[in-house]
Order: sequence, then C-alpha cells, then structure tokens
Amino acid sequence: MNGIQGTQAFLRSIGLPDRDLRDLPSSDQRFPDGGQWRIEIPSVEGPNALRTVYASADEFGVPLHRVSQGSGVMLLTDDELDEMAGLGRQRGIEISLFVGPRAGWDTGAMAYSSAGKIVGPKARGMDQLVHAVEDVKRALEHGINSVLVTDEGLLLVLGKMKEAGELPQDLILKGSVMLGAANPVSVRLLQDLGLTTFNTPTDLSLAQLAAIRAATTMPLDIYVEVPDDIGGFIRHYEIGELVRVCAPVYLKFGLRNAPNIYPAGTHLESTAIALTRERLRRARIGYDMLKRLYPDAVMSPVPVGR
Repeated sequence: MNGIQGTQAFLRSIGLPDRDLRDLPSSDQRFPDGGQWRIEIPSVEGPNALRTVYASADEFGVPLHRVSQGSGVMLLTDDELDEMAGLGRQRGIEISLFVGPRAGWDTGAMAYSSAGKIVGPKARGMDQLVHAVEDVKRALEHGINSVLVTDEGLLLVLGKMKEAGELPQDLILKGSVMLGAANPVSVRLLQDLGLTTFNTPTDLSLAQLAAIRAATTMPLDIYVEVPDDIGGFIRHYEIGELVRVCAPVYLKFGLRNAPNIYPAGTHLESTAIALTRERLRRARIGYDMLKRLYPDAVMSPVPVGR
C-alpha cells in the first residue's frame, strides 16, 4: 500500500498507534495496586527540603507517593543520602535522585551555546558515562533505589546491568523530562532499553499523550504545573483528562515563576524550602480540582512507612 495509508498500516502491524489519538480513549492500564494516579513533588533538594515536603503535605492534606531531586546524587554527602533514604522509609515514599555527571556541568562549550543546550543533560564522553554508573551504585549503597536518567546510552548500560544481575532488579530507572522523547515510537524505544517510568515533555497535547499511552506500559510522569525553563504551563483544568487518558500517571507539581536552583546546596536552602512548600500548596489545588473534574478517579493508596 502506497502513501500515508501504507505507513500507517505498517505502524499498526508492529503494535504502534498510527496517529495522535484525538478521540482521547480512556486508558485501562493501572498501577499494580489498582490506582490510576499518584502525586510526585519534584525538585526536593536535600533532607531539609524533604522534611518540608512532609510537613507541608500534612498541612495541606496532600497525598504523597514520590519525590524527585534534580541536583544529582553526586552533590549529596554520604550522610545526606542516608538521611534521604531514611526519611523515605519513614513514610514509604519513593525517593528518586538524578544521576549526577552531565554535559551541562562539564568543561565543554556546546551545552552552554544557544543551539547546543540539548546536549546539556547527556553523558559527555565514556569517562562521564562510567562516572554516572558509579553515581547509581553509590545511591544504591545508601538505600536509594530510584534514579533519574537523561542519557539513552546510560539507560542501555543500566538496563543491561540489571539483566546481568550487576544491579538489583527492583532499581527504578526514571526517565527525566530532559530525555525529550515526544512520540510513541521514541517512548517505546526507551521502554525497550530498560526505562521503567517516563516523564513526558511538558507541552504535549492530550491526543499526543493518548498515543504515547497506547504504545507503552510504563507509568507516565506528567507535569500539571511546569517550571518556567521547560515551558511554564499551568494545566490544572486538564488534570481529570490527564488521569483518564494517561493512567497510570504520576501527577507532578512544579512551580511557575520560580528560579532554577540547580545545582542546589546549603547556600540556596531557604529558597529551596520556600519553593517546596508552595509546590505542596499547588498540589492541593490540583488535588481538589481532580476531585471535582473526575470524582471517580482511583488514587493509589498512600504509602505506609516501615
């Protein structure tokens, strides 16, 4: 068959959607516990910020399932890693830490150029990729079993290491939004490489997200409110459809009109804590809106500490 119909027929034959799904079908996929959605708070830069997450979640009545961090394993001390892992165990929360070495913090020039920023999150050279693997091993040694990955080659290596028993099978390989895969085929490829949960680009339409959901069984991590430097969108009124169409989904609450503090540290801790508290307030707004717009949506049970 010639023309676009032939291309679409071939895509269907290999189990992929042949177009963006503008009819927005409801997803019948679920988390293992039967839930359609969970809440993730990003940019939790260290133990004190994590304590603020817990206090603010209690204050605002926000259910919490996962927190993530952007500055990287490499910029936390051993004691801080132990503390993060211990705080996670207190509430059974998944703690996902960024794999540290990346081109954007290296000595190369391209990552700082106007057209070259796309390479910033990638592993630059084989030495840096090896260091990134060591960053993952260090996280595991301190009780962290979820890491954020932004490089496809690193993902392949980590996936192969899991297959070979060099890394634990329950290691969660979380795809950062900076991976940038924006179509179902690219997302399927990441899943085949070993990714276990994927943060979609922030500007995809519901139809585009529906097509990605049709191509993968991974949970999708979707920003409801987006930091300025990756779009700055506030999608609260889409939250019900995001859950219905994209389940299982982690609803992420970044923050508009807020500074990028990566790499964070004690010199920025008061800012990080203030931003963290506001993310929880925004999450409460989203949570209330979801209950109004899609009251039958099923939340995964809130984790229990151990």
